[in-house]
Amino acid sequence: MSHGHSNQHHTAGRNLLISILLNVAITAAQVVGGLISGSLALLSDALHNFSDVVSLIISYVANKLVGKDASLNKTFGYKRAEIIAAFVNSASLIVIAIILIFEAIERFREPQVIDSGIVIWLALLAIAGNGFSVLLLKQNSKSNMNLRSAYLHLLTDMMASVAVLIGGLLIKFYQVYWVDSVLTLAIAIYLIVVGWDLLKDSTKVLMLFTPSELPLEDIVKKICELPSVKNVHHIHVWQLNEDETHLEAHIDFEKDILLSQFDKILDDIEALVYKEFGINHVNIQPEFGKCDSKDLIVQD
Repeated sequence: MSHGHSNQHHTAGRNLLISILLNVAITAAQVVGGLISGSLALLSDALHNFSDVVSLIISYVANKLVGKDASLNKTFGYKRAEIIAAFVNSASLIVIAIILIFEAIERFREPQVIDSGIVIWLALLAIAGNGFSVLLLKQNSKSNMNLRSAYLHLLTDMMASVAVLIGGLLIKFYQVYWVDSVLTLAIAIYLIVVGWDLLKDSTKVLMLFTPSELPLEDIVKKICELPSVKNVHHIHVWQLNEDETHLEAHIDFEKDILLSQFDKILDDIEALVYKEFGINHVNIQPEFGKCDSKDLIVQD
């Protein structure tokens, strides 16, 4: 790992730890306040904050693991730890949202009087704490799926706290207690929306799907334009993590070339696919007159 990446991971790890401590304090305050005030929206926000704590701990552990060196029995090291963390965190967002929907429906049937004063002050506390955490993680979240999952947890919780604050004000001045359940439903639906996109992205990486922005036909066409290349087949393209995209393929050559000639062509292929498609790891099996399937995709 480069020195720059090490510094980024150290900074991200520190920011995650600060966010964990803030969310532990917010969650404890909201649970107590929600029970005293009778606010389901506040308790649902506390539940979401608790999920933030869990997700942030997962992200923090993954951030630490990814810096570990590879070994004989872990040749890729822990480079996928952050992808797994993103998958777990996004899935938890959706599960929590479903729980909140059931709770909101139940509260619609049996509305309860709510102490709006406690709700308002604790919502303000949560907005301040989560807002600070969002600012800490915002920059790193742009280039890291794991940190993006943690950032989304915090961002949605800050938005949920804003909704709880609005609900508390409406209850205080207009006594519309049903707004508590409506806001809970709105929070849940938003969690599902943001969680689903991240869940799909992390699943694609874990399942070794070809990145959607990489057209295999164009990659093959470009490689086949190189001198001596006859055919490209049995191709696999996948992401190991957000920093590494791998390509492996079998290449038929027009003639029986020397190994030194192949090395030169391999250099050209590596430069081509990196410049044109951002692929930074290439593994090529050279062939000449071999009787095997020449299909682009071959089931192993």
